[in-house]
Amino acid sequence: MIKVSNISHFYGVEQVLYDLSFEIKSGEFLFLSGESGSGKSTLLSILSTLLKPSKGELLIDGESVDEISNIDYFRQSKIGFVFQFHYLINYLSVYENIALAALEDKKQNITKVLGELGIAELSSRYPNEISGGQRQRVAVARALINEPKIIFADEPTGSLDSKNSTIVYGLLQNAAKKGTTVVVASHDMQIENYATQIIRLKDGQIL
Repeated sequence: MIKVSNISHFYGVEQVLYDLSFEIKSGEFLFLSGESGSGKSTLLSILSTLLKPSKGELLIDGESVDEISNIDYFRQSKIGFVFQFHYLINYLSVYENIALAALEDKKQNITKVLGELGIAELSSRYPNEISGGQRQRVAVARALINEPKIIFADEPTGSLDSKNSTIVYGLLQNAAKKGTTVVVASHDMQIENYATQIIRLKDGQIL
């Protein structure tokens, strides 16, 4: 599914990743662990095609990211994103927020996805009318709506309490069990209970 070959990255003259190579199989739940400055956010950005590595190659589904002609469509159709902040639009309803991200042929599934995440009753509500945990579940629904092959999550529970964190991790775990590859970068060691593979980074290298 994802193959990383000899990837290194520099910000100017500062090297932050050193010759990384590993593979992530379809349906795996990968936990990228590491302290601040370890390089995990940079690596997540590279894996999710948001950042081009300085050196090395990234293959997704056997295709080199460098050779993808329409990267925006590739991201929308194959990748879902969940961030620490939900990035919902306050003047749009929950349903409308998800519809905005949905491919045309996937919009019919919005109500179904909301139901699977236990928030169907929030469909017509606005982000400022629901709790932080509910907003993050909406963000997960938005990531799932196009049935992506991969979900990337960057500190997805950083602003949530332990109860809501457990709910979000459970939702991501269920997505992985259905065949979606899930990659989470976080400081939260609780994710170890859900992950099928763990990569620990320190100073830009795999421990």
